[in-house]
Amino acid sequence: MKQIAVSLLLSLALAGTAHAQCYADYKAKQDNPLRLHYGVAQVSGACSAGNATAQLRSRLAAQGWTLLQVQSVFGPEGLDQRKDSAGQFYLRF
Repeated sequence: MKQIAVSLLLSLALAGTAHAQCYADYKAKQDNPLRLHYGVAQVSGACSAGNATAQLRSRLAAQGWTLLQVQSVFGPEGLDQRKDSAGQFYLRF
């Protein structure tokens, strides 16, 4: 009985962390010609600016963009208010 309870608690704890969603809004640029964009991206793992910076730097670089700044990290509650501002770069990277 004790083993079942421990297994159930572990399963619930893992399910809670697996569904935690994290997003970051950021600014990026391209050179020659200069292009700037503001975007929103989903981030996996720790919901921190450092983790978002590491992930976005490589994702953007693969498409010829340079990350300028991660502005903030947030949960799903912040998506709607940023969607219009991000335009074509909403959840693109």
